[in-house]
Formats: sequence, C-alpha cells, structure tokens
Amino acid sequence: MTSQDAQHKILALSSELEQHNYNYYVLDNPTISDYEFDKLLEELMALEKQFPEFLSENSPSQRVGGQITKNFQSVKHQYAMLSLSNSYNQEDLLDFDRRVKEGLGIVSQGGLFDEGIEYVCELKFDGLSISLIYEEGQLKQAITRGDGVQGDDVTTNAKTIKSIPLTLKGHYPNKFEIRGEVFMPRPVFDAINKEREEIGDALMANPRNAASGSMKMQDSAQVAKRKLDCFLYYVLGDGLPHQSHFDNMHAAKSWGFKISEDAKLCNGIHEVIDFINYWDKKRFDLPYDIDGIVIKVNNYNQQQNLGFTAKSPRWAIAYKFKAEQVSTELLSIAYQVGRTGAITPVANLQPVTLGGTTVKRASLHNADIIEKLDVRVGDFVFVEKGGEIIPKIIGVDLTRRKPNTDATQYTSHCPECHTELKRVEGEANHYCPNENECPPQVIGKMDHFVSRKAMNIDSLGGETLVQLYNAGLVKNIADLYDLKKEQILPLERMAEKSANNLIEGLEASKQVPFERVLYAIGIRHVGETTAKKIAKKVKTLDVLIHSTKEELLAIDEVGEIIAISIADFFGNPKNKDIILRLKQAGLQFELSEEQQQEGSDKLKDLTFVISGVFAKHSREQYKDMIELNGGKNSGSISKKTSYVLAGDNMGPEKLKKAESLGIKLINEEEFLEMLG
Repeated sequence: MTSQDAQHKILALSSELEQHNYNYYVLDNPTISDYEFDKLLEELMALEKQFPEFLSENSPSQRVGGQITKNFQSVKHQYAMLSLSNSYNQEDLLDFDRRVKEGLGIVSQGGLFDEGIEYVCELKFDGLSISLIYEEGQLKQAITRGDGVQGDDVTTNAKTIKSIPLTLKGHYPNKFEIRGEVFMPRPVFDAINKEREEIGDALMANPRNAASGSMKMQDSAQVAKRKLDCFLYYVLGDGLPHQSHFDNMHAAKSWGFKISEDAKLCNGIHEVIDFINYWDKKRFDLPYDIDGIVIKVNNYNQQQNLGFTAKSPRWAIAYKFKAEQVSTELLSIAYQVGRTGAITPVANLQPVTLGGTTVKRASLHNADIIEKLDVRVGDFVFVEKGGEIIPKIIGVDLTRRKPNTDATQYTSHCPECHTELKRVEGEANHYCPNENECPPQVIGKMDHFVSRKAMNIDSLGGETLVQLYNAGLVKNIADLYDLKKEQILPLERMAEKSANNLIEGLEASKQVPFERVLYAIGIRHVGETTAKKIAKKVKTLDVLIHSTKEELLAIDEVGEIIAISIADFFGNPKNKDIILRLKQAGLQFELSEEQQQEGSDKLKDLTFVISGVFAKHSREQYKDMIELNGGKNSGSISKKTSYVLAGDNMGPEKLKKAESLGIKLINEEEFLEMLG
C-alpha cells in the first residue's frame, strides 16, 4: 500500500467509525455489530501504526485511551462557568418568572404580568460539568468547571467518551464552545460495583462521584473502561446559527452532539411547572440520575438584557427535586472550628444510606437550630441532603424519644484550644476569638491564603500546611515567606523537586495583585467580590488601614458588620505585625500603576442604569468602567439615577420610566466620550 493510499484509507475508516459511534451512542440506532465495529477499529489502528504520520489527534483510535496524564493543567475559561440559583418550590419559580418579566419590562394592563416568556426546560443531569472547545470542526480542548473561573484540562480523558464527537459534521461555526454534563449511566455504575464487590474492593459511592473521579484518572485507558456518557446543553460563541437557545441546541444535534430528547420549549411558567411535576415522578425510570430541572429563558436578546449577578445568570434557574429523607439515631454531637473561628456543631449518626451514599455525620448549623429542633443525643432524627452537599438534620422523631434525656447544652469553650467562645449580637455562630493561636484557625487561614482565588500557590496543599505547622516551621501566613528549602526537605514525602516547587510558588505569589492579596489575608466577612470593590476604592492597604468607619461604609458592598470587622482586624497588633512582614516579603499591597491609571473620578457621584445590547463592549465591561471611574451601577431606574446607558433592544418599561422621571438616555459613544 502506498503512502497516499494509506492516507485515503485512514480518512475513510475514521469517517466510517465516527458515523457508527454517532449511530450507537447519540441516535441509539446501531447499524453494525460490535464485532464488525471492532474489526474496523483494528484495521484503522494497524494502518496508523504502519503510517504514524497520518495519525490524527482526533482519530477514533484515541477513544480507547492509553495516554498518561500526571498533572491536569489549570486553564482559564473564556466564558465563566457560573453556577445557577436554586429553587425548591412553585413559589420560587413564580418569583423567578416575576423577576424575569420585571427585568424585561413586560407588564400588561392593570399591572398583571403577561404569560409570553418562552422558557426551555432541561433535565438537570447529576454528574461533572464540562466545557468542550471546537475549532474548524475538531475537538481542541475539554475543561472541567473547576471554580467557574478556571478548570482542569481533561481533553485526553474526554476523548474516550464515545458520545463526545471528535470531528463534527454539517454546517457549524468555525470556533465555538459547548457545555454539558459527563455522567455514568446507572447500569454501568451497578455493574462496576458488582465486580468490585466480588473482588473485595470498596464500592463507589454514587454515579456522580464515580463520573467525577473517573475524569481525573491519570490513565485514559482506565477512563475508557468506565463507559462514561455526556449530554450537551449550552452553546457559546460568535456566529451561532440562531438567536434562541432551543434552536441552537437542535443545530448542535445536527453537528453530532448528544442532546437530550427530553428538553422542552415551554410557553410561560405554568407549562414549566407542569414539566417539573411530570419529571418529579418519571425521573426514577431514567437510566441515569437527575436531581432537578434547569429552566432557561430561550431568547438570546432577552438573556443579554437580563444579564448576570456576580454568581449566576438572571435568565436561568435550577429547580431541585425534594430531597430523600431518612431517620437514624443521633449518637453524639461534636464541634468543629473553621478558619474564621466559627464553631459548627456536627451530629455523629448511626450510619444510614441516603441518596446512594452512606451518611455518618450531618450538620446542626448552630446553637439556635439545636434549640429550635430540641435535638438530644439518643434521639432518632430526620436527615436529608436538600440543596446542600452536606446532609442536615431537619427534625426529631419525638415518638421515639427515650425518657429522661437531657436537653443539649451548647459547648462554651473551643474544642481545640479551650478558649471561651464568644457570640456577636446579630450573628448565628459562636466563635473562638483565639485566631492567631487556635490550630484549626491558623491552618485554615493558611489554607485560605494559598487557595486558587487568593494567592494561588498550587504547591502548598492542605497536607503540606499541616506538616509545616506540626513541625513548628509556620505559625501564621507571614512565616510561609521565611521558609528555606533545607527546612522543608526533611518533611515526609518532600523530595527535591517538591521543595523547589514550593519555594518557587511562594516567590511567584509576590506578583499576585492587591485585590487578591486583600482577600487572601482573611478578614472576616470580606469575600472575593468585596475585596475587589475595596481595593478599587482605597487603592492601597495603608489607606484602608487608616480609613474611618464612615469612609468604609461609603464603599460599595461594605456594611456595618464588614466595616467593624475590618477595623477589628487592623486593630489587632498581631495582625499588624503579620501585614508588616508580608509587605517586607514583597507582596502587592497597592494597585499597580496600570490599574491606578485606568481609574479616575470622572463619574464620581453619578449612578448609571444599563439596558439593552451593545456593539463595542459588553454590559459587564461597561459596569466595570463605571465603577473604575468612580460611578455606581444600579439595576433599576429611580430619581437617584443620573443616566441610562441605552443600547439596542432596551426594555420598553425602562424607557417609559426613564422618560417619566426625566432621566437622560445616552448611547455608548456618548458614554465613552464622558471618559475621554
């Protein structure tokens, strides 16, 4: 066989095998036997071995796996993979519908809402979220959700999933991203567990954990054996063929993707509720797990007008089915200390199966919940998972209460350092005030400090921090920057390369920008978003330290509790010493010159409402510009509104309200002129 003949044969076999994969795994309509498929695949692999120059990275032969991935590279998402807000009852859904219509300005005569919003309802698959990137019809990258901002590159493992097309067909955009859920079908999960039971291996807990764990296995050949599947449900990118979600998903199906046939286009929220009621009963007949229904506004222009909060889209919501509930005995109550000193009571339970997993512990939240439920050791309690990962106790079976049981007395001292606990008025939790010496708090603060959204020091995991602390090498976050290679080499499982990575990671973290350093130092109640707002406003840590309470309260998202917490933090001499040492180590405690030059006070004391679709920048970019230049964003028009930044397809009700209040409308060119 000539080289040219081999190339043509490899292309023909690849195309034929991909079509058979599509017929079997997407259409559920195989046209050849497994034996015939295997013989074609063997022929392809033999040719690729003989003519390796024609082996494509997306060849069907790559689906059998065999490549080893020792480290999964972290990749930033082009579009953030936000989580959805959850709903649990009909009232939540009606409230979501009301917010959507208010956001779009859809109100009929007499103030009653029109029914006309089109929603797409989709099954909420219980697995691992994944984002697939295609260029020129070829799979280029597969990325897990991660923290929503960045995830792990699992392309090699994703190629073993036969319902994920490696090469597309039909008319598709040149470059786009499609998202979905990798899951393990129930029959596959049951078969694997049966085999593990026969050979004495520990059983897998549930299909969701099995799918997630499989995608992070280092040997892709082992991933291929797990027979994972994948439904796709969301397309992003430029040049999409349609202006609605439902139509684009049908288009994606024609390109070769596995799209759930159970998705439905609903006219109005009442059809949505009917769909949910149907699947609440029917879900148990499916060969895979779902834990709810996802509801999305169908029209893309309406989606863009509604926009996003910091955590989730305003145009979508997840309805979670009522959780399974079980009863078991409460054996004891333990108390855990978090990194901020908050005390969490934990119930130790007689082991019981719940949602496919064995539950031994459950959260009791705080003293008020214990008192409200009147939970006592020895009680039989009702446990459920609800919308949370950690099970919780929701009630007591009083008919089974033993006589002469004593009411639970909440602990008065820290279980770790024995310091007397405190409780701030208006807060639910007790906390340990010994923040600089209580071991779980010290280690917790360091763990938070090195985390991805903070200083992002990958080489410093939780186990290593515990080792460093127990060895007496670090007692606070500033001590990390005093570490020497020769100090950490004697630690267990610490080799030369690991030690070098740790020191290099610490050195690299000195370039992390001020807003993330501010989040990393662990001021109570100052989260990631609040830290960004504060950093943009004060620009340097010195200004923040010397800010009055009134100046702090003037910062967007800073309220009374946060202002007091900031003052208390910098009023503590030990914290001041830690900050001084971090500054001396070279950490960034002020905005960069570039960041400071970007900002101005040109929009000081001005409040903007943004509505419509824009050509030059996105709505989120315009919001950032407003805040960076001293202005304030608002979601609704009022007498306090200075300007409405109006794009195409502005909501009619917002336009009407702006005109009635005499609020000036400006387009994006006029806005950009304001910034010079």
